[in-house]
Order: sequence, then structure tokens, then C-alpha cells
Amino acid sequence: MLNQKDLEMLQSRGISAETAQGQLDRFAKGFPWLRLEAAATVGHGILRLSQRDETRLINLWKAYQQSGGTIEKFVPASGAASRMFKNLFAFVESGRNEPETDFEHAFVDGIHHFAFYAALNAACKRMFDNGAKQLITDGRAADVARALLDADGLNYGAMPKGLLQFHMATGLPHTPVEEHLEEGAQYAADAERNVDLHFTVSPEHRGAFKALLDRSLPLMEKVWGVTFNVTMSEQKASTDTLAANADGTPYRDKDGNLVLRPAGHGALLENLGEREASVIFIKNIDNVVPQSRRSVTTRYKKVIGGVLIEAQRQITEHLTTLDGGATPEQLKDILRFVEQTLCTVNPATATMSDDELAAYLRGKLDRPIRVCGMVRNEGEPGGGPYLAYNADGSYSPQILEAAQINPDDAAAVEMMKGGTHFNPVDLVCYIRNYKGEKFDLKKFVDPDTGLISEKSKGGTTLLALELPGLWNGSMSDWNTLFVEVPIETFNPVKTVNDLLRPQHQP
Repeated sequence: MLNQKDLEMLQSRGISAETAQGQLDRFAKGFPWLRLEAAATVGHGILRLSQRDETRLINLWKAYQQSGGTIEKFVPASGAASRMFKNLFAFVESGRNEPETDFEHAFVDGIHHFAFYAALNAACKRMFDNGAKQLITDGRAADVARALLDADGLNYGAMPKGLLQFHMATGLPHTPVEEHLEEGAQYAADAERNVDLHFTVSPEHRGAFKALLDRSLPLMEKVWGVTFNVTMSEQKASTDTLAANADGTPYRDKDGNLVLRPAGHGALLENLGEREASVIFIKNIDNVVPQSRRSVTTRYKKVIGGVLIEAQRQITEHLTTLDGGATPEQLKDILRFVEQTLCTVNPATATMSDDELAAYLRGKLDRPIRVCGMVRNEGEPGGGPYLAYNADGSYSPQILEAAQINPDDAAAVEMMKGGTHFNPVDLVCYIRNYKGEKFDLKKFVDPDTGLISEKSKGGTTLLALELPGLWNGSMSDWNTLFVEVPIETFNPVKTVNDLLRPQHQP
């Protein structure tokens, strides 16, 4: 199904013919459903910590910060904010001038509570010769929405979330980028008070991110007494995937060229794999709060950091024991750690010889590590924590999306309904082995955990292929620990009106 012109185009983007054919094969056969052992719950896959344990782990994290260990915050920030304004786009396109829906009324009634209000007011005066409140009084609320969304106004409909004014802090508007900088100063500084942050950005917005950083960093360094080292990267063209027609054949544009699409956040695994720090925090760009409401967030970042360091040291100790030739009693101790701490269980270990067990344990331990905060399920969107089966017959902690679970499997559906927690994307990772060498992260991906979704382009339905998600199948073969954290650590902004929630107000 691929001609010479196709192959040349793919090669120019760093995509091999084998990779492209593999994607077309995926459209044909799909992805298998994942087999579940259980939804992870407290005491069965999720760790609930006492206040004493939290204090001990915070101190362990602080000691790591002073030890010379390397730390970085990794923030996916390339996504456009267009979905955040879906309801306002609909308002503008409706032809109505005044609000009708609950969402539209909430936006208009709360207009002066948005951090971007001053900028929006100025845009309204520039475009329509009146301020936002006067336009609303005159029955022209749709023009206020236009001033927010359109390129002649603030152009928020085409900008990434990281550059939007989310919060007010000390009388000034703050963007999510600035909130992440402050967070980094509060829990991710090293012994020399250096704070490393990495943002993944889209090429067209890189200049705007740099301009914001150039404005913000000098003052923030003085306020927080740190030196920021901020880097950026872009999602690689080689990670884009083919689009397909409903029958699985390649989707082509009007000129007959293949259409490629970004492959979701799983494509960022390559960007993550290029980072040099041993410890990397991962958090979505929009999950931030003003400084006045940040104490719970920073506390539990230190807690999960301590859990990570403790687990990494225990794994190093066990692998060193295996290097020296573990005794049968030591093998039992290591197996107990794998089963009870890492929650990875394989019934076949009961019949393994000592040599087989040692090889099995080494294979399970010598992997990247991640500690994932999990919050109580209160109806917020997000994937969930499960114990899911692996190809070798073991089961281990995994973060799964609902689309990966067979809706015709009654037992699996019941497990999903009984889930008590969900994934807020609150991770801290250790990406070096016990000898200090970087892992090749691509070796720990489960290729059977991607997703196929339906999209619309020019009125035509096409199929889009997403790579295994960054914190889903891309980390399927990592050692994973789930830790319960408070709901206060999860404050996403999925719609513009989420910024009116108390946790986003000063």
C-alpha cells in the first residue's frame, strides 16, 4: 500500500518502511484488550502512608537533594489550548450575542475573576471600542469571547496552555510555566540551589516560551534564591503515525500524499529518554495552583520523591546481592520485596529453581522506577491504577485507560467500576540503573498498549494511531509504586471555567 513517493516522504521524517507497515498492520488487527487481576486499591497495589512515614520520606528526599543527586522537572507543554475553549467557540459560532447555556453564563458572570481579565478588557477596547463589562451590558457577550479567542484579540484559542494567564499572584497574572518554575524551586532544587526544568513545546510556540522565560527568570531567581536551568524540546517527526481510512488503508490528502498525525504523549518517551538527570518529576502543564494554595502539592512531591529514593536504594541493594550470588534465603527476601513492595506477582516462581528465580528477580528489578501519586476517585477524568498481567504471566501495577479494557468482559468491567482511585499524572521517576548507567527507555515499552481513535478531517472520518501513552504502555515494564495522595494535589484546567474554581483563585 506504500509507493516510492510514500517511502521517500517517510524517510525524510525518519520513519522506516517497516515502522509504517507495522502501523498499517495495527489498523488491521487493532490492539488486544488487557487482562486484569484487579483494580489497585489501598493495601492491594496502593500504598497509604502515615504522617510519621510521610515525615521520614520527606527527610529522605531532602537528604537526596543535598547529596549531589541530579533532579529535573519534565513538563509536557506542547498541546494547544483549543479544547479548553470548546464551549466558547460554540458560543461564537452559534450566531447568538447573549449567553444561554450554564457554561456561557458562568463565563460571563465570572469574567472579572479571570487572571487574564485586564488583558481581555484591553483587547475588547482595541477590537470593539468598549471594555468587556460594557460589551456584556450591551448584550454583546459573544464579542467578549471573540476578543479572547481570535487572532486579533488575545488569540487564546490557538495558544498552548502554558502561555495563558491562569492565576493572579501578588497582583500580577501568572502563567502555568511560571507556576512550574516556582514549584521546581520549592521541591526540585539540588544541593547548589540549581533547578532544572524541561518543557516539551511545539515549534511554532517555542519563541513565545523563550520570550516568557526571558522576562520571568531574572526576578524569580532573586525571589526564590535559585538558579534555573530551563531547556525545551519538540516532539520528533519520527514519532508521528500514519492516518488511515475506515478500512485500514492509508489516508491521503487531495494530492495523494500520506497524512501523518502526532502520536499522543507516548511520543515524548524519546524526549524523556534524552534527559540526563537521575530523578525526573513528570506533571502536566495545566495541573498547577497559585503559590498561596501550593503547600499540599509541594509536600506530596517531596513524599513521593522519598518513596522513590527508598525504593531505588532497596533495589540497588538486592541487585548487588544477586551479583554476589544470593543464597536461597536471600532469594526469598528479594522475592518478598518484589511481591510486597513492587506488587509484582508471578505464580510460576513457586516451581523455579534457585538459578531460574535469581534470573527472574534480576529481570524484574533491573528496570526504570516510577512512583505515581494516586487520588481518590471523585468523578474527575483520568486513567486508573490496576494490577494487570504481563506477557510472562506475572501481574504488576499499571496505569490504564478505559479504552484498554474489554467492555464485553463482565469481570473486567466490574473491576473498573470498583476502582477507588484515578491517575492525576503525578510521577517521579528514576531512569538510571543500579550502576548509574542510563536505561534505554524504549526497551521497557509494551507495544500492544497503543490506541486507535476516530477523528474527522474535512468531513471525512479517519483513524488515528496513538503510541503507548507516556505513563501508560510506554512505562509498562517499569517498576511501579502507587502512593495515595490528597485530591488537593490534582487541579487540572480542562475548560476555561475551571479557572473559576476556588483552587485557582488567589
